[in-house]
Amino acid sequence: MTILAPIDGSDASFRALEYAIDMAERRDTTVQVVHVTDHQTESTERLVDRARGMLIDAEIGGDVDVVTRFGTFRNSSSVGNAIVEIVREDGYEHVVVGHHRTGKVGRILLGSAAREIINADEVPVTVVPSGE
Repeated sequence: MTILAPIDGSDASFRALEYAIDMAERRDTTVQVVHVTDHQTESTERLVDRARGMLIDAEIGGDVDVVTRFGTFRNSSSVGNAIVEIVREDGYEHVVVGHHRTGKVGRILLGSAAREIINADEVPVTVVPSGE
């Protein structure tokens, strides 16, 4: 099984990455991290470096990469659709995505990306709450 863990820089997405790493350790499989963005900034580099650090510290089998995808995204549904495309193109078998409950706008934005991934019905999806 190959697990895809999308990150957006939020604590919820990194909590989901921790969960994906734990899942991969238990199943002796790999994790691919993806960050979907329309332009790269210093913030993008910091979150990619943080994810790489987590993966280096993990003891999971196989190769693990952090991939930054670029495109034009009008809303988080577009991000969700981009993630579904990545799942289809690269043959991932499971997606682990974070969800935070910080206010109505936060639930709508991240929720719609997660919802797009779930509704695509491509692979099993685990939604990890932020713990807030």
